[in-house]
Amino acid sequence: MDTRIVAQVLDSAQLASAMLAQGGSGENPLMLLIVGLIAIGIGLGLGVALAGVLGGKKIERLRTEAELLSTRAQDDAATAAEKILLDAERQALDRKEAVDKELEAARSEQREVDRRLAKREDNLDRKEEIIARKEQSLSDRAARLDARKEKLRDREDEIDQLVEKQRRELERIAQIDRAQAKELLLERVAEQARVEMGKVTRKIVEDAEDEAKDQAKEILINAIQRYANEHSSESTVRTVAIPSDDMKGRIIGREGRNIRAIEKATGADVIVDDTPGVIVVSCFDKVRQTIAVRALETLVNDGRMHPTRIEEVVEKVKSEVQEKIVKAGKDAVVELGLKGIHPKIIEAMGRLTYRTSYGQNVLNHSIEVAYLSQIIADQLGLDGKLARRCGFLHDIGKAMDHEMEGGHPKIGMDFARQYGEKNEAVLNAIGAHHADMPATTWYTPIIMAADAVSAARPGARRESMERYIQRLNDLQDIALSQPGVTEAYAVQAGREVRVMINADRVTDDEAFLIAHEIAKKVSNEMTFPGEIKVTVLRETRAIEFAR
Repeated sequence: MDTRIVAQVLDSAQLASAMLAQGGSGENPLMLLIVGLIAIGIGLGLGVALAGVLGGKKIERLRTEAELLSTRAQDDAATAAEKILLDAERQALDRKEAVDKELEAARSEQREVDRRLAKREDNLDRKEEIIARKEQSLSDRAARLDARKEKLRDREDEIDQLVEKQRRELERIAQIDRAQAKELLLERVAEQARVEMGKVTRKIVEDAEDEAKDQAKEILINAIQRYANEHSSESTVRTVAIPSDDMKGRIIGREGRNIRAIEKATGADVIVDDTPGVIVVSCFDKVRQTIAVRALETLVNDGRMHPTRIEEVVEKVKSEVQEKIVKAGKDAVVELGLKGIHPKIIEAMGRLTYRTSYGQNVLNHSIEVAYLSQIIADQLGLDGKLARRCGFLHDIGKAMDHEMEGGHPKIGMDFARQYGEKNEAVLNAIGAHHADMPATTWYTPIIMAADAVSAARPGARRESMERYIQRLNDLQDIALSQPGVTEAYAVQAGREVRVMINADRVTDDEAFLIAHEIAKKVSNEMTFPGEIKVTVLRETRAIEFAR
């Protein structure tokens, strides 16, 4: 290769000399320039060729080393490639085993799924068969039902015809039409419903009585037994004894001036009649009546009888009565242990000592109600002192109801509020103890119960003979108005009515219903103190004669 290069360089040099010789003979500058450039290139080529000859040995040596390195590298590469192939084969085998396991697990799962699907398909096939059989059975049953409906329809037509035939026959035999038969049927149904209603009423009443009777009886009996107080009562008409009938003329005075002065000063009516030894004082207001009686007694004892003396005596007696009124109120407050009561309220309560209700002294009644209310409240776990205060003040309106419009509960509540009574329980007990307004505390029904107990106690109140007889007649009339009642008697001063019923027309359950209806009607139509007991007696009597 080196000899070829040297030969090429020499050839080039010769060519350049020839060209230079040719160019010199022509004396062309351009040609000379071209030849010069060629000569320079030939020189550079010769230089490179010489350098290549000189470095050829080194290049040969480097080539030999490169071949050795290449051989060694090829060997290393072959070894590494072989190792890589072995590792790749090992990884491929491991991966193949893992894939085989996964495939096997997937095949197992698929076989399980296939098994379940097959089982489900079998179940579905069986269910389809069952459904098909049921559908067939239902179809058969529907066909049978249709046939039965047809038969029933025919049978209903036959029954309707028979019923119509029997109805006409019954109407012919009984000689009543359908409307009359319907009315009889409704009466029978109403009678049966009445019997059933009597049973239900009896059951409800028995349950309520069993639950409440014992506790209510114990509370009321304990309250009554633990407190008893005497009642004083005064009539609306009082008499004044005089020493002689001559005193009647002196009381009347010349042209009646003395008796007019007495009536004007006291506000009471003085009746002078032919009754020997007495004159009569009549007044609705017990305070004015008391003032008139005491003034007359003083004047009769003193003997001086003229208008000026009458006015002096009346004023003095008024002062004494006022002191007695205040003292009576204070004594009642001290007896009950009440505190913080306004003097005006004490005075009003003292005036109740001259006020009666059905002959019952209202102040004594208020004290009795106070004690009864305390006992009931204590047994119910409430404030006994507060209940006692409510009971004492519940009738305070009666001290001024003749001077103001309205009922005494409302008057008393306003009066108590005006003079410093702030407790809502006390005010509501005063205003609502006759149910004139809704009860807002537990103490109001306690006061109502104690008020009824005090008023209903035997001997506590009196009433006129006419009203008494009228109440007895009303009780008997209400009882006799019930169906099936044959006799009715008011006993125990009108506090009980005993009713006899026809045992053939009324059952035991209906007897309870009749008692309930009578009690309800008495409560709605009559006014009475306390309570009235209704006793219904049903008796079956068997009578036979021996001959």
